[in-house]
Amino acid sequence: MSNQQVAKYYALLGEAVEDKYLEPDMDEDIDDMSIHLGNLLAGHTVLELGCGSGFWTEVVAESAASVTALDINANLVDIARERGMPEGKVSFRVADALDLPEDIGKFSAVLVSFLWSHLNKKEQEGLLATLKKRLGKDVLLVILDDSFVEGFSETIARTDAEGTTYEILTTAEGERFEVPKSYQSDSALRKRLGNVGKEIKIERVEFFWILTCRLK
Repeated sequence: MSNQQVAKYYALLGEAVEDKYLEPDMDEDIDDMSIHLGNLLAGHTVLELGCGSGFWTEVVAESAASVTALDINANLVDIARERGMPEGKVSFRVADALDLPEDIGKFSAVLVSFLWSHLNKKEQEGLLATLKKRLGKDVLLVILDDSFVEGFSETIARTDAEGTTYEILTTAEGERFEVPKSYQSDSALRKRLGNVGKEIKIERVEFFWILTCRLK
């Protein structure tokens, strides 16, 4: 990932990366999205990019045939491994989603979990091109990410010349990070995915959105 600020911020969060899911108002959306995600990926061999501490990996593992989960931060992968998911069904690797290993393997579906919104336009396009090249046609692409919620989401701090928006995040120790964070409209998502994806569908609840398509 070219923006190392994002990787460093989440590495420092460690187990606290899941604290946002403790928001009581989010419970219903988590349940709804968990059911939807499980149905979408049931029976698939899944590659998950940006697995973090494994919160959504555990959800997917309940119905998927297998899951290979990647994250750039080794400490988060270690936390995910400790969740005790079934050996032989779920495996983890430390790797950059924007620079997938040559031996990544074959998959019928790829889940991009809460990574998309932290990529700038060039990185998003690079990720899509890599997935198309490495995974091939008709693979199911699922992107799960945050919706902007007034009073909950961080305020956008600035927008750069290319249109990428940024927010300021602070760790519990007071270290501040400026990281890319986009809240894209349905039309913007369809435009970005249109060159590589077909059968694009987008669904939203208050706190999350999920996009599905087939790679062309």
